[in-house]
Amino acid sequence: MLIEHILYAKGHDVATIGPDASVAEAVALLQEHNVGALVVVDAESRIVGILSERDIVRALAEETIGHTSILERQVSDLMTREVATCGSRSTANELMRIMTDRRIRHVPVIDEDSLNGIVSIGDVVKSRIEELETEAGTLHDYLSSGRT
Repeated sequence: MLIEHILYAKGHDVATIGPDASVAEAVALLQEHNVGALVVVDAESRIVGILSERDIVRALAEETIGHTSILERQVSDLMTREVATCGSRSTANELMRIMTDRRIRHVPVIDEDSLNGIVSIGDVVKSRIEELETEAGTLHDYLSSGRT
């Protein structure tokens, strides 16, 4: 299955935030959009990072007394700067490999240097389950029709 099919089903909306925003603003956006990651974009809408719930939890675990509260820090302090991306013509299998190898759950989709969507591991699993259900139904119908 191609990533464009996943995006067709789920939509192309992407929750974004600027690198100078506070982590408190990021947390509010994560909750508002009910997502696990925000794509961090600069003033020209270029991807400069990604901030996931995992990034925030790691920062909380490393927080020490006397430092600025995590929520008061900037997104750029916590974000992952090396962002794995894919194109809409990539396959779900390719994306699963990237996610597994890099141990990540969210991958922005870039087409013609423009942010076209974001795919999560949940989106990939859902599409794979749908593929398997369709395949099983087709095989069942074939076998039920009496053809051998």
